[in-house]
Amino acid sequence: MARTTYHYRDPLAPRPTMQTLGALALIEHEGRLLLERRRDTGQWGPIGGKVEINESLEQALRKEVLEETGLTVASFELFGTFSDPSRIGAYSNGAVVRFVVLAYTVQIDDFSPLQCSDESMELGFFTRAQLANLDLVPTGGDVVRAYLTRQPLVLD
Repeated sequence: MARTTYHYRDPLAPRPTMQTLGALALIEHEGRLLLERRRDTGQWGPIGGKVEINESLEQALRKEVLEETGLTVASFELFGTFSDPSRIGAYSNGAVVRFVVLAYTVQIDDFSPLQCSDESMELGFFTRAQLANLDLVPTGGDVVRAYLTRQPLVLD
């Protein structure tokens, strides 16, 4: 069975046939960043997903956080826009997608409902030192690196 692969600045990446908009949540708790270990790749990445055609960015962000973690967004702020055309996902069904992602810093008031979704193998909180050695999904790794350096990336 073919697995999902994600590519960032990879000259061997397949050519995308469609584009999608995504919303990512950067959630910190006690100085550690929350990530999910994705079931489709086994790699770690930020919480988030596709913005459906019938929802706003805010609705998508709140939905993805709730679905993937059980947590409720208290507040959020735009961190950065990630639109490098080399941000590509190749899915087992043959779809090859270019991702344009808006990443948000997200505040959570209550972490007690935290739970893993079916899309994830596990959830974890990571320190800056731990993140440096973590196997990050390429299309989330650039967002995490920008967040760690507090340098939001805004590309045209």
